[in-house]
Amino acid sequence: MNLYSNHTDQELIRLYIAGNNPAFTTLVHRHKSRILTTIVLLVRDRNLAEDIFQEVFIKIVNALQSGQYVDNSRFLAWAVRIAHNACISHFRKAHTRPQIAASYNDELGDNIELSEHSQEHRMIRAEINEEISLMLDRLPSLQREALILRYYADLSYKEIAKIIGVSINTALGRVRYALMNLRKQMSAESLVSA
Repeated sequence: MNLYSNHTDQELIRLYIAGNNPAFTTLVHRHKSRILTTIVLLVRDRNLAEDIFQEVFIKIVNALQSGQYVDNSRFLAWAVRIAHNACISHFRKAHTRPQIAASYNDELGDNIELSEHSQEHRMIRAEINEEISLMLDRLPSLQREALILRYYADLSYKEIAKIIGVSINTALGRVRYALMNLRKQMSAESLVSA
């Protein structure tokens, strides 16, 4: 067990700002899986995702050291917003649109664990297989993006809205329609299989 594992994110940040680098290492390890998974799903390239992840944590370090981080008890949401913006920035530079990985098992590798903090997450994880991956890939990109931020990054609808620059109702609607579209696809698949 890590010396700092029982500390809150805010305590780790305060320790890091005071010069305690191991506290920041604990913070990175605590959130690496969610942030990296979100980036992988947005950029569809494991190597690129790792590069963006490094860039994100450089930005986080710079923001913490310059006092730009506001202690609002939502470090993860703040970090995911930086990661999302880094992905969008990458696509702007490359003049391409983001697409979501078609096969999560192949893209994610063995060392990324999906979040399991709620019944919703366990249900989503249980349903992720090749067929579901293909269904997710058929969703409109805005719906896929909202779904990833909700279920993989574990963000609230308010946080999603802030990150992608829409109203809370729009974020809620995108996730809702994404889930409805997935259910329709599943119904159509079960009718075809019958």
